[in-house]
Amino acid sequence: MKYTHLLTNETARTLYDEIRDLPVVDYHCHLSPKEIFEDRPFDNVGEVWLSGDHYKWRLMRIAGIPEEKITGNAPWKDKFLSYAKALEDAPGNPLYAWSHMELQKYFGIKTELSSATAETVYEEANRMIREKQLSPRKLILQSNVETVCTTDDPADDLRWHGKLAEDGSFPVRVLPSFRPDNALMLVKDGFREYVDALGKAAGIQITDLHSLKEALRRRLDFFVSAGCRIADVGIPYFPDRIGTEEEADRALRKALGKDPSFREGFMAYLGHMFVFLAGEYKRCGILSQIHFAVERNVNSALFASVGPDAGGDTAGDPVPGRDLIRLLDAEAVSESLPETILYSLNDAILPELGSIAGAFRGVSLGAAWWFNDHESGIRKQLQVMAETGALGRFYGMLTDSRSFLSYARHDYFRMILSSVLGEWFERGALSYENAERIAKKVAYLNAREAMSERNG
Repeated sequence: MKYTHLLTNETARTLYDEIRDLPVVDYHCHLSPKEIFEDRPFDNVGEVWLSGDHYKWRLMRIAGIPEEKITGNAPWKDKFLSYAKALEDAPGNPLYAWSHMELQKYFGIKTELSSATAETVYEEANRMIREKQLSPRKLILQSNVETVCTTDDPADDLRWHGKLAEDGSFPVRVLPSFRPDNALMLVKDGFREYVDALGKAAGIQITDLHSLKEALRRRLDFFVSAGCRIADVGIPYFPDRIGTEEEADRALRKALGKDPSFREGFMAYLGHMFVFLAGEYKRCGILSQIHFAVERNVNSALFASVGPDAGGDTAGDPVPGRDLIRLLDAEAVSESLPETILYSLNDAILPELGSIAGAFRGVSLGAAWWFNDHESGIRKQLQVMAETGALGRFYGMLTDSRSFLSYARHDYFRMILSSVLGEWFERGALSYENAERIAKKVAYLNAREAMSERNG
């Protein structure tokens, strides 16, 4: 199965040939730098496919597969066969395309995966794993990846990034990304304990807002010295106000003292910290990513038994445009607005987001995120970007994944991008030369420039 149906015309096929082999800059993912450094060969395709991919776990639950064969202790072969059974009922789901693209890209298997073929596919994929000794680094190199930006907490010591930077045998840059979610989540259990850990990492005792900011500033400087080019936030809250220094300090002190009334000041604290962090990102010359309209761990029974990042997150209600405007305006007025990428898991507000982004210098829409990174979602995202902004400025695709096989998604995206531009060319909407130029910028060049040393 080649999935050439994603290429809708002859021009699309020509454009795709121009960009298909360009390097990949994965500027947002959840790969483990420890696993990349240790580079342990995989035992079997079940392990490499299903050990941490909550996309696949969700589909298996939808198909009624028992949890024992998803995140439980069942043998990897049983899990793989169960996934094959779930997949055959899911044409149209991007997993249907991605799974077959992964089988072909990494294992040379063109057979359609189903209950009838699963045994054969499992054995053939395992044969390839044994023969090639497939490991995280080999899969990354096979995917022609140039740069990987992992997702890292400010308290992380980045030891594995350091080891990778010292390792001259691996040519791929593995850079940390600054994600201060835990420092923002006053309402999360264990906040006080986290702040203590952050203070220890920064070499400062955190007792108030001033010391918290200093700790985050020190850790950000450390991240930048380790190659960080991009920051991120992905909490299930968005500030509806921008608190003053005094309001934010009061809420933080109450949270550290475990005074339950701190919740009354959470939004003031959150808005204040968003603006503070934006200023720090601008100072350091790094990009800011904001992910919103997401609900985390909505299935409390699943969360209790399996934990976070298990497939229990969903799209949330749209963030009110006025709240986003208030935040970006506060950053612009205080001259603390960095280049910013906006991602909404609820795509109903994409046109509104596009119009808001266009009112602020350096703010843009991001890739179709998570539940939207299917064919129609990517097409919608590209169309809104083109209609409300400048498509040629788009940073392109990212994996947002914990799986080392997810780079097939870049092929998927590049096919769809080529088709959209090819359709416009064949309607006479732009020249082929400009279509090719934009395809190369979006597929690779823009992200490469954003992650280059000049931003350090």
